[in-house]
Order: sequence, then structure tokens, then C-alpha cells
Amino acid sequence: MMSEHKNKIEVIEDAHATGDVAQVYEAWRAQSGRQMMPGILKCFSHRPDFLQEVISFSNTVHFSEGHLTRRTKEAIASWVSWLNRCPY
Repeated sequence: MMSEHKNKIEVIEDAHATGDVAQVYEAWRAQSGRQMMPGILKCFSHRPDFLQEVISFSNTVHFSEGHLTRRTKEAIASWVSWLNRCPY
């Protein structure tokens, strides 16, 4: 679990999500099998319509097979995140 800190972008946390945001969060949880929304996705929480588009785009680009395997894409993403000291 990441340490508590103030985000530069106001996000809607899982426990405070209602309405459309809660629906998008729940659909993401069901699809991913994970319990908590990643902070990088919560950055779009004030626009649940756009958040859904970001999730759809991400699933297509990052989490599908293509010229690179999903495993290779995730390895590259992890390496770039580490280089940038990004917690996501």
C-alpha cells in the first residue's frame, strides 16, 4: 500500500465513489480481478465517461496481444515506471 499523501489531482477514492464513477470502478474491478482502482485511473474520476474510454483504450493498447506480447508490454511499462520513479 502506498503511503498517504496529497495528490496534485483531486481524485475520487474507492470508498467515496458513487453513481457513474462507482459503476465504472466496479466494472473495472470485475474485469481486472483487482480490489482497488489504481491511482493513475482515478486521475480521471471526475469524468466517468472519459475514464471508461481511458480504460477501454488501455485494455486495447496495453493489455492485448499485438506486435508485442502483453508480457513484453507490461515489462516495458514497469521499466519505464521504475526509471521515472512512478508509483503506478
